[in-house]
Amino acid sequence: MTIETDLLAARRRLLGPSLSLSYRTPLHIVRGEGAYLYDADGREYLDCVNNVAHVGHAHPRVVEAGAVQMRLLNTNTRYLHENVLRYAERLTALLPDHLEVCYFTNSGSEANELALRLARTATGRPDVAVVDVAYHGNTQRLVEVSPYKFDGPGGAGKPDDVQVVPLPDPYRGAHRGMTTSTADAYLAAARDVIAAAEAAGHPAGAVIAEPIASVAGQVVPPPGWLAGLFDAARAVGAVPIADEVQVGFGRVGVATWAFDAQGARPDIVTMGKPIGNGHPLGAVVTTRAIADAFANGMEYFNTFGGNPVSAAIGLAVLDVIEEEGLREHGRVTGDRLLAGLHALAERHESIGDVRGMGLFIGIELVRDRNTLEPDADLAHELANRAAARGVLLSTDGLFHNVMKIKPPLVFSADDADRLIETVDTVLAELAAV
Repeated sequence: MTIETDLLAARRRLLGPSLSLSYRTPLHIVRGEGAYLYDADGREYLDCVNNVAHVGHAHPRVVEAGAVQMRLLNTNTRYLHENVLRYAERLTALLPDHLEVCYFTNSGSEANELALRLARTATGRPDVAVVDVAYHGNTQRLVEVSPYKFDGPGGAGKPDDVQVVPLPDPYRGAHRGMTTSTADAYLAAARDVIAAAEAAGHPAGAVIAEPIASVAGQVVPPPGWLAGLFDAARAVGAVPIADEVQVGFGRVGVATWAFDAQGARPDIVTMGKPIGNGHPLGAVVTTRAIADAFANGMEYFNTFGGNPVSAAIGLAVLDVIEEEGLREHGRVTGDRLLAGLHALAERHESIGDVRGMGLFIGIELVRDRNTLEPDADLAHELANRAAARGVLLSTDGLFHNVMKIKPPLVFSADDADRLIETVDTVLAELAAV
């Protein structure tokens, strides 16, 4: 009997059975530093999937900022405090000028839930248009607007007040290729869905989209699609919401925000995951007009949202991103990684597609490049065999056949080379079986 066996038994006894574990042999992780995790035996693992530890696991600057403020004070936002105001100023300075009012939460799920409330109050419309295969959070309402959940195992199907527009998948969708004509075709379909719902008495109050689809398999839309979708939202009086929970804060390399990299203009932006480098923090930033409409007499209050400790940590994360040049680092390292993975695709027929921006990358595995038949078994085996070699990957996508790569932004050139070599080695082994 090992300690891991004991921990697994205790977990099964004490935690809900719907909570999953990664990998065939569960890992007992006890420490993190930079782009690496360490298990109880001291073994090192290259973390290629944890975009929460945005500036690196246990970054000393972030840890110290939280500890210093914790020694002084942690309380709610009903008192004046410089930290939350400084943080709001820093966040809004990174966004387009019309986005000027902040709300703070404890997670991306809370941020998206609040964004839908803001849009519903401002428009008087409860309906929401979403992108197929999207996931926006774990509250009841967010499960109801997340096709990945409501159309998946245990889901109850699409609610009447939710409209689903096609996922703009340039690889396996109805329209192929990274072209403006592909974007136009998907936009025409999206407008049709929104118009049909309006005609049926269900006008959308919000249109929410991730600039790059995450659980759908790191799908980068064709150019112009996101901007067009948000324009279509405004045309019917709906509020366009950019869900930057997975892809914000410089992860795409070429810009701080993935919506900005695609020339889109949201009226609400939601943030989470990397915003606090592992500390529970989320944010919503919106226009003055929407914020004023939301101030209808019902107070918005969040016990922990915007507390001095969270704000201090959020400020430290922004400092590290800027001072260590992590956005540019992510762009350079991501370009290297994408080039290496594209080279692997020339040698491995099982790699159907490689896509991404910065350090948000997907590798789609297929049984046949002509039929695009997904190979979830290969993806599962690749993740497990890579973990056995000390490289942590995970799977995603509608068919669970996409290897998702979204490491801490401190991921180095050597780390990228190690990942490429590991994928190459494991795929060669599996092809020989």
